[in-house]
Parts: sequence; structure tokens; C-alpha cells
Amino acid sequence: MTSNRQNAKLILEDGSIFQGYSFGSKKPTNGEVVFNTGMVGYPESLTDPSYHGQILTITYPLIGNYGVPGNEKEDNIIKYFESEKIQIRGLVISNYSENYSHWNAKKSLSDWMKEYKIPGIYSVDTRELTKKIRKKGTLLGKIVYNGKENIGFEDPNKRNLVAEVSIKHPVVYKKGKRRIIIVDCGTKNNIIRAFLRRDFTVIRVPWDYDFLKEKADGVVISNGPGNPQLCKATIQNVKKAFSKNIPILGICLGSQILGLAAGASTYKLKYGHRSQNQPCMEVGTKRCYITSQNHGYAVDSETLPEDWREWFYNDNDKTNEGIHHISKPFFGTQFHPEASPGPDDTEFLFDMFLRSMR
Repeated sequence: MTSNRQNAKLILEDGSIFQGYSFGSKKPTNGEVVFNTGMVGYPESLTDPSYHGQILTITYPLIGNYGVPGNEKEDNIIKYFESEKIQIRGLVISNYSENYSHWNAKKSLSDWMKEYKIPGIYSVDTRELTKKIRKKGTLLGKIVYNGKENIGFEDPNKRNLVAEVSIKHPVVYKKGKRRIIIVDCGTKNNIIRAFLRRDFTVIRVPWDYDFLKEKADGVVISNGPGNPQLCKATIQNVKKAFSKNIPILGICLGSQILGLAAGASTYKLKYGHRSQNQPCMEVGTKRCYITSQNHGYAVDSETLPEDWREWFYNDNDKTNEGIHHISKPFFGTQFHPEASPGPDDTEFLFDMFLRSMR
């Protein structure tokens, strides 16, 4: 960018300061500073509700070069984004490309961020920032302008972020005769699309909705932001559903909720997994899947009850990446089989889940 430069700073709770220039909305913000190592997919990442409350650092050095698509809809779902709006609190990057080029682009990244009042800072040494987070763990931070630092730090994980991003009333996406319930804890649109492509009617319900009131062939507990232990209503509803033997699939936060409902524990990871190339091993095999991930919490597999098993684990740090019941149709994956962005190598898990339905 060559015009409208404005001095900006990212300040971390440990006192570290990263100087840069602003783009997007020129407003101060605060949140939990995290990083994503993906090379593509910033429109999908910025609209992923799992980033709600967070300041996102993208480590890939060139951002904005292919612009942002429009708001076209398909099957009553916005086509190119993972939710209806930008979910992050702020964006931190190394180089911002003001000039963009893509057949599907309708606007620049900066203009799109201005629409939703999301601030950004570029010309930051994202390598140094990422190394700091990897060493110290996730840090709280704030983005300020022109030395005006009258905004404090705030830990979003102390709030029930799921309640903030979930829909308030049920929504039905009509397709075929078979029906699936998606408990919206901050669901990505591509999870809905995955079932619509398979000719399922989708009933999307709020995070605290008693979904057993609905008639369906299976239940999906979606991804979402924050601490899964705060989703007490969802956990209780899943516990009740266990007695009905209805097939249940948990994705990301949904897998953590499934574990909590089963009686296991969850914990916060040092800096989380946010990328498109996380290697996950399937327990009992030599098969490794490359997966798309975005989470900061995990199930402690050592606390799983006797009738549950670890299904996948992360080949980098050996943390849990999936659980399943030994005899009932209850499954959870910490990674995202629907991808968007990232590889869709594990999308077959949706078909496996559907085969568990009577």
C-alpha cells in the first residue's frame, strides 16, 4: 500500500510491541493472538466462527493478492464464506497486496474488512511473532493506532463464545427425505454443504436447543470457538442422546463436547493447531491423513471411559484428534473433514457416519 498509511502497533500482554501499518478498519481491538500457517483460504478463515474473539496472525507472507469473492448464495447458504460475516477481532500479516487479481474477486481484503469494522496491521515480523507464541503459548493482545493505547487486554475464553456465534432459532435447509440435525456451536457452512450434497435435509439448531425434540437420522455437534466446558447445555443434551443410540458426529469443538459428555476431560493447548497440513494418524493403522484444523483445546485421551477409544492422534505432538465409542455410533474428529480451506482427504468420514444410520 502506498497511501493512507497510519502507524499501528500490536501490543502483547508480555509487553512485546510489533510496529506496522494499518489496513481495514482503523479502530483499536483486543483478543487472543493466534497464528495460522495456511498458504491460501483467508476468506474462509476470516469467516470461520471458531476464530471468534481472536486476533489472527497469518504466517504466509503474501495476503490480499486474490481479493475477496461476493455474497452469492447457493441452497440458501452464502457460497464462498464459512459464515455470514468476518469473525476475527483483528488480522496481523507480513505483506498486504493492495492490488488483487482473481476471476471471482469482487473487492479488496481491506475494503471487506472495513465493511465489518475489522482492523488489520501489516509489515509485522510474523515469523518472530509466531516463534514467540510457540515458545510462550497463546498470548492476549491488542491493536492500537497513533499511540492511543486506552484499550485493555481481554481473554475471550472466559466468555461463552459459542452462545455469541450460534443461531438463535432453528433453520431448515430442505433437500432429501433423510434428515440430519446440526447443533450450531459456530458451525462452518461447509459442514452444512457436505450433507446437502449427500441429499440430506439439514435442521440447524442453537447450541443449547433440546435437539431430541426433532426427528432425525443423526446428529452433528459442530465446530466453534472457546472453552468447550462452558457449553454445559450442549453437553447435557448429548448425554441424553447417548441413551437413544442415535448416531452422533462431533467435529472439532463438537468432538471435545462429545468427550466431555462421555466423562472425559479437556484442556487448553499451548498454542493450538491452526493450519491446513496437520498430520493425523489413525490408531491401530499406519495410515496418516493430512488435515485442516482450527482449535485451541483438546480431549485428554487418558481420561476416556473404558467404552471409548482414541481414534486419531496428531503425529506432531501426539495430542488427541478423534474419539469413538467401541460399540455405539458415536464419533468425534478434532480436525475438519469438510476442510474449507485445506485438503478434503478425510471427507469420507461423512460417508462413514451416514452408513452408521439405520
